Amino acid sequence: MFLFVLLPVMIVTGIYKLIVKNNRKSIEGKHVVVTGGSSGIGKAVAVMAAKEGANVTILARNLEKLTEAEEEIKKACINNDQIISKVSVDVSNYEAVENNLCEIEETVAPIYMLINCAGMAICGVVEEYTIADIKKIIDVNYLGTLYPIKAIIPKFKERKEGIVVLTASQVALMGMYGYSVYSSVKFALRGLAESLYQEVKPYGIGVTLSLPPDTDTPGFENENKSKPLETKLLSENGGLHQPETVAKKLLDDALTGKFFSYIGFESFILTTLCVGMSPIMSVFDTILQIIILGPLRAIGCFYINKFDKIILDCYKEKSLTKKSQ
Repeated sequence: MFLFVLLPVMIVTGIYKLIVKNNRKSIEGKHVVVTGGSSGIGKAVAVMAAKEGANVTILARNLEKLTEAEEEIKKACINNDQIISKVSVDVSNYEAVENNLCEIEETVAPIYMLINCAGMAICGVVEEYTIADIKKIIDVNYLGTLYPIKAIIPKFKERKEGIVVLTASQVALMGMYGYSVYSSVKFALRGLAESLYQEVKPYGIGVTLSLPPDTDTPGFENENKSKPLETKLLSENGGLHQPETVAKKLLDDALTGKFFSYIGFESFILTTLCVGMSPIMSVFDTILQIIILGPLRAIGCFYINKFDKIILDCYKEKSLTKKSQ
């Protein structure tokens, strides 16, 4: 039944998007700062910004990786006037972040766009996390996003322009086995993004929440080392995307003023299901959400039951293994 409602709506949506083109802002000659810019999605979006003529500064801790990324970004520049720079800093140290952002505003140019890509994941069931792991996940993912925003927002408000991107995850919208700590921190980023959106809207500042699926990055490779079997099986449903694909969507959505940035039909379903009290982007989007929320809930229930079965099967298999030992 829901397919008969969903299919026409998707067709109308596609036609609408072909006809109605969003005004995409230009970052040529503007200063773009990317945290976590030495690898993965952060490096990919920094390269793309350079290809659009932006001055780019990347922030991360590892100086060697920063230097390698800086050289790659320089090769992507389209003119000789572009300034590409790097800063080695721990983004969970507020004083260091504030001092460095103030310095690059003076030495490079006023920051126009802050893209927060610093992040990391450690998987496991909740009781197995060490206190050190929990603190690390909170420091890097939450404080490492909050602190750069806190440091630069006063300047954005003063200039009455700017764009802020927060990189969360699909598990910022739904909890998943093995992501109890990571998911809850990413949920917090959604709350930060929605609150920030209201705070800065009168100043003409944009806020975008990126919700990438599993992405083929060094961080994802490291994350897999701690993933329980259940998490791996659940994650297989979403596939694996390239950082360049995620980065392009992130940049396009932020420059066209969208609040959510996501990739693929499954992410569309999840984002629409979890739209809640998120910002209203357009009348068309709002009407679409109202029409299809019911049918999408049915699809959501299908996935939930599928996930529950996978977890239960793993539990039974583990129980049999223990009995046989």
